[in-house]
Amino acid sequence: MHVVCKDHVEIAIDEFVDEYEEAPDVVDLQKTHFAHWAPPEHCEHCKSLSRFLIV
Repeated sequence: MHVVCKDHVEIAIDEFVDEYEEAPDVVDLQKTHFAHWAPPEHCEHCKSLSRFLIV
């Protein structure tokens, strides 16, 4: 699972594919809300606001 900004989506997808050898689901965090989990506010690669969840 990766939480990233728009600029780092491709990197996160590549990392996911390298690790799991299958295509991930990409969830837009601006359009999806979780009842029991709050995503990190910042991208794991930079200090930009997180936008996508790669699972």
